Amino acid sequence: MLDSHSKSYKDAGVDVTAGYESTERIRPLVESTYTKGVLGSIGGFGGLFAPDFSGMDRPVLISGADGVGTKLRLAFALDKHDTVGIDCVAMCVNDILCAGAKPLFFLDYLAMGKNIPARTAEIVAGFAEGCRQAETALIGGETAEMPGSYPDGEYDLAGFTVGLVDEKKIIDGSKMQAGDILIALASSGLHSNGYSLVRKVLGESREALEAHVPELGCTLGEELLRPTRIYVKSILALLAGLGDGIRGISNITGGGIYENVPRMLPEHLRAVIHTDQIPVPPIFQLIAERGQIPRRDMYNTFNMGIGMVLAIEPSQADKAIQLLTELGEPAYVVGTVEQGERGVDLR
Repeated sequence: MLDSHSKSYKDAGVDVTAGYESTERIRPLVESTYTKGVLGSIGGFGGLFAPDFSGMDRPVLISGADGVGTKLRLAFALDKHDTVGIDCVAMCVNDILCAGAKPLFFLDYLAMGKNIPARTAEIVAGFAEGCRQAETALIGGETAEMPGSYPDGEYDLAGFTVGLVDEKKIIDGSKMQAGDILIALASSGLHSNGYSLVRKVLGESREALEAHVPELGCTLGEELLRPTRIYVKSILALLAGLGDGIRGISNITGGGIYENVPRMLPEHLRAVIHTDQIPVPPIFQLIAERGQIPRRDMYNTFNMGIGMVLAIEPSQADKAIQLLTELGEPAYVVGTVEQGERGVDLR
């Protein structure tokens, strides 16, 4: 037991003993994510990981960092903190998947006005669950108590991940061709984007969030806090099954379909997406109707039911759908890649 305490610091708003209690609460959660490469345990000054480069000609590390944004406001309103960590992991690992990388490890940063150990453990439980879903190790992080910077009941969080891919297997769109098939992987809902607009349109009071919405089949809060889908296992399995058949991957995050799909395209190719092929979840219709949001703005803010878009070599498209279906990943053809200036046509 550490004999570390400071009444003066506690009087200033920082309780170091709460930090030690938090560490002990989260230790089993963190250790539940450990994979083969993890060395040591939490409590040191850095997380240790020994990557396995066997079978690779030129190993490349790919990193990503992200947060959850104003979706956190809804967690505060409902005092529900066990899912936002999943969102944070998802936003990071889904990004590096777009290059074909396998996430190796994850670190979190959690800043708050007051460290309440039970709440901190709830948040870290979400990080741990996201890491288990992604089969990546939570090897470290930082919990910062910052009175004056955050109100006592609020916090912010960020995540950082590092992945690994052989250089010759990096997916960068360079092999994409006109005629490639665009396959969409279904989202679980809003994921973690557009929540400033969502809160403006639908409200963020506890009363509004706890109201049952017939169109959704649940309360508004349950729908809006639904965690971001993590695609790691499905995409890595698809890469193993198709190899070079996957020519591009786009994670549909902030900026929606208009902004994110072009990020996987070379300059001379354009994506043509048929919106009548997209099963749009009811939450998006609810937002559009209540906020009188134009169609263009909806597709330029939200994922509209698409979590990822893959560009697949035509002869491999049916196999891709079959593999994804067998993995329990809802997937469907939404369009094609065509010659033209880089961008997206929604039809």
